[in-house]
Amino acid sequence: MLKINEKISISEQYITINYVRSRGPGGQNVNKVNTRAQLSFDLENCPELNTAVKKRLKKLPGSKVTDDNRLIIQSDCYRLQNRNRQECLDRLRKFISKALVVPKKRRPTKPTQASKHKRLADKKHRSSIKSLRSKVTPQE
Repeated sequence: MLKINEKISISEQYITINYVRSRGPGGQNVNKVNTRAQLSFDLENCPELNTAVKKRLKKLPGSKVTDDNRLIIQSDCYRLQNRNRQECLDRLRKFISKALVVPKKRRPTKPTQASKHKRLADKKHRSSIKSLRSKVTPQE
């Protein structure tokens, strides 16, 4: 069980972890040992998350969702399988906890009358400064 918060825990049956050859640090060890962890989370069949959370999870930056609604997370930061596995699980936990937060709806506002006057006054001031920079024409 992957515990997200007090209310939500995700069963291990929706999470699969594979290990492949890493490209990270480790010298010749990289060529011999499968240390990169690839976590695959089944979004579609997971009953613990509602549809709104699943939609937000798909839209989060950095989340890679395949065509069959599986979230893929990879880690090859460490030389050990266990640490890479734990890194993937931590990142999944962070993604889901971010998706659980309902974003506040934006209420459009209008600029105040004072801010409009201030903006126009600033534009006039800037215009007068720039007009003083122009060449002086001789007057007869």
